Amino acid sequence: MARSRYKQLVDTFAADIRAGRLPPGTRLPTHRQLAAKEGLALVTATRVYAELEAMGLVSGEAGRGTFVRETSLPLGLGIDQHATAAGMVDLNFNYPSLPGQAELLRNALRQLASSGDLEALLRYQPHGGRQHERATVARHLRSRRLEVGAEQVLIVNGAQHGLAATVMALLRPGDLVATDALTYPGFKILADAHHLELASIPAADQAPDLDALERLCKSRRVRAVYTMPTLHNPLGWVMSADWRQQLVTIARKHGLLIIEDAAYAFLAEEPPAPLAALAPETTVYVSGLSKSVAAGLRVGFVAAPAQWVSAIERMIRVTTWNTPGVMTAIACGWLDDGTVTRLEAEKRRDASIRQSMASDILAGLRCVRHPSSYFLWLPLAEEVRADQVAMALMREHVSVSTAEPFATSVHVPHAIRLALGSVELDALRDALEKVKRVIGDWSY
Repeated sequence: MARSRYKQLVDTFAADIRAGRLPPGTRLPTHRQLAAKEGLALVTATRVYAELEAMGLVSGEAGRGTFVRETSLPLGLGIDQHATAAGMVDLNFNYPSLPGQAELLRNALRQLASSGDLEALLRYQPHGGRQHERATVARHLRSRRLEVGAEQVLIVNGAQHGLAATVMALLRPGDLVATDALTYPGFKILADAHHLELASIPAADQAPDLDALERLCKSRRVRAVYTMPTLHNPLGWVMSADWRQQLVTIARKHGLLIIEDAAYAFLAEEPPAPLAALAPETTVYVSGLSKSVAAGLRVGFVAAPAQWVSAIERMIRVTTWNTPGVMTAIACGWLDDGTVTRLEAEKRRDASIRQSMASDILAGLRCVRHPSSYFLWLPLAEEVRADQVAMALMREHVSVSTAEPFATSVHVPHAIRLALGSVELDALRDALEKVKRVIGDWSY
């Protein structure tokens, strides 16, 4: 049976792109031009480009056209940490560490080895953590202006696990979840795995557009909203008290579950009260110590309304049974003795130094950032393509993320995200200078 004409065209385009005969950045004919040239129906020409886009070979951009993508970029760039090859300066992921943290761990292990409770750590732990450890986390959350009892706290294996346990416990496949047009890639992956539908909320004046959320809730059955009100990733926003109160009003009006991701909240000094403090009956608060202490510690926590605690606890049992006792004991010891508070303050200072450096080096480029965050967002000029910038930087041994992993909207902006917290200052300075030069080379 002869192959359809549109399939032949797809194969021809694909072969030309992979062979470099259509280089990255090439603007392809419009759908109408392709239909006229090849004698196709318009719907068939649209189908050709849709299949090429599904193959990752082209991208259709509203108001601009269809462009050949940079196919030599690693597929997991911005999502998969292993996409950063050996020898690369990693501006893709944040795993901030301060001098002396390894010695802190040595001392903690020595203290743990001499404790009378050591044998208990070899046994299974309660799914949500031991009661005194949950009380320790509850005391820590008071410094975040969140008053919860130990019975409302669940200890998990990092914030990502906390998000997963919350989604598995409280949402069902097919549920519609509102989230920002640019959001944390880990939640996108989780939503895909759990077959959730994400609805993109556009930005308005340095915050998600709550009027758009209200309109969405009136037109569709929205089950939950996922948000990062304090140190938004990737944009660094800290939402105002008025914005938070308006979101709470919408959530109560439409019966929304609020999932509040506070993984980077420690970097903002004196932010407004968390959503969980404003709407404790409908908000699940998720955070952890991966950024404030160390990525390898893998201790996080969930604070939830009492009626949802047992459901989330069941999901902890299903996924990991419990947080490893040794890691939790070290983390709670550091919470109790003030080590975490000290590290958070030092990392705020460290992030501010890095942001100041970036501000100086990237002067003249538009940057969206918080002055004490470990990342910044660089929107690119209309004529500059993010995939080509990322590939040019990779050839300079600098790994960055494009907007694609963060985008929940159909239109993916041309921008790059720089993670500032994972390399030494001298290496960061050199990498930022390369970023400035490469973006300048692509601008005209």
